[in-house]
Amino acid sequence: MTQIDIITILPVITLTVWACVLLLVDMFIPKDRKGQTALIAATGLALTMAICLIQSAQAPATVSGFNGMVVLDGFSNFLSLLFLLTGLFGIAVAYGYLNRMKIDRGEYYVIILICTAGMMLMAQATDLIITFLSLELLSIPLYVLAAFAYPRSESEEAGIKYFLLGAFSTGFVVYGIALTFGATGTTGFEGIVGAVSAGTANSSLLLIGAALILVGFGFKVGLVPFHMWTPDVYQGAPTPVTAFMAAGAKAAGFAALLRVFATAFPSLASDLMPVLAVLSALTMIIGNVIAIAQTDIKRMLAYSSIAQAGYILMAFVPFADPAVRLVSVAAGLFYLVAYTITSFGSWGVVIALEKAQGKGLAIADYAGLGKKYPLLAAAMTIFMLSLAGLPPTLGLVGKLYLFRAVMQGGIYWLALIGVLTSLVSAYYYLRVVVTMYMKDGSPQITRDAWLEFTIAVCAIGIVIFSFVPQSLFAWASQAVLKLF
Repeated sequence: MTQIDIITILPVITLTVWACVLLLVDMFIPKDRKGQTALIAATGLALTMAICLIQSAQAPATVSGFNGMVVLDGFSNFLSLLFLLTGLFGIAVAYGYLNRMKIDRGEYYVIILICTAGMMLMAQATDLIITFLSLELLSIPLYVLAAFAYPRSESEEAGIKYFLLGAFSTGFVVYGIALTFGATGTTGFEGIVGAVSAGTANSSLLLIGAALILVGFGFKVGLVPFHMWTPDVYQGAPTPVTAFMAAGAKAAGFAALLRVFATAFPSLASDLMPVLAVLSALTMIIGNVIAIAQTDIKRMLAYSSIAQAGYILMAFVPFADPAVRLVSVAAGLFYLVAYTITSFGSWGVVIALEKAQGKGLAIADYAGLGKKYPLLAAAMTIFMLSLAGLPPTLGLVGKLYLFRAVMQGGIYWLALIGVLTSLVSAYYYLRVVVTMYMKDGSPQITRDAWLEFTIAVCAIGIVIFSFVPQSLFAWASQAVLKLF
């Protein structure tokens, strides 16, 4: 291992070593002081974030390591910082909840660090083998987290469902990698492109392999028709885990999707464009329509998460057009940030109202929140408006960027479906707002300083950045330039 190799994955190494050390340290921390474990874990994430910022400032050029299997560039730095932020949020919203639900175990924070390391490696992978390993480094700990609230039967059920369907989808990825290797003789992204350019690749086999890899990633991000696990797992898993999955795991899946298909399969862009467009449209339609019928807030947000995956995928549809490529992928990264912050904020409000035995999760339980807890209701209103794409929120700006990119690519029908489904989504998002302000009730929340801080940061950030989105979009555009 050379110095360049170490520099390339230094943030991942730091976080992984920190997680291993924390696992040992946690053995000596008393059960009633697991807040110390949470603090140490958050310190590790903050340290890793500092390393990423230093690398971003000092090494703007692309650095390749391990014989081209991983890369350090603007794209990976942008997403690594986003993943580390989700890790910090995942710890902040969890501590009070785990204590309240009597499942406060130090392993939670260790697993969050390992998952985050897997996400970061996914963004850096430039070889299909590394992509697969990082996917499993993320997925296997998530299976454990989904079942973390044992002996609660719904949490155990969520864990086993996620594990079985996740293992099944992983088979598609492995088979797709095998076919890609058979078609090109390599698993490296540059090697795949080189084989295609030289005319030595089997184009039919390569297309089938790429399609199977797309199926595997489609499961991870919850695209229709690979979404069936999402509502049950999101509902059964502990709510902080659901928040982490909905934001972090989805962002990591799209990071891998963008990296793989942008740099390994650019020759298949025109062939895959109709498939991606149909997947995006179906995901937006089915996710939003089924969400209308939900009365449980977790299931409603689960279907909302499915619909949001459709909007994010929309950015990748016009990828075949070189004139739109940079703008469309940058719009996808921008919307990933907007969705991640909004999602964590909304799940934070759900955590604040949730009680033991799953009480406080019905939308009707939010009645009277506007009168009794006006600041919390105002924050939830901002999150619902952002998810619906209404002003003054970052979600509106993100959707405008998405729709602009799709229309520049000439796919007007997809942009129309995006607009219409956004109008449909406004119904069930605003239903929560109406319930909070227009109906009488006496909701009870659990006061938690870190949870309230996270909700406030997310709400303020969504509003402020909506007025000055140019800097964030410029950063995303620079990240995409490094990708190509």
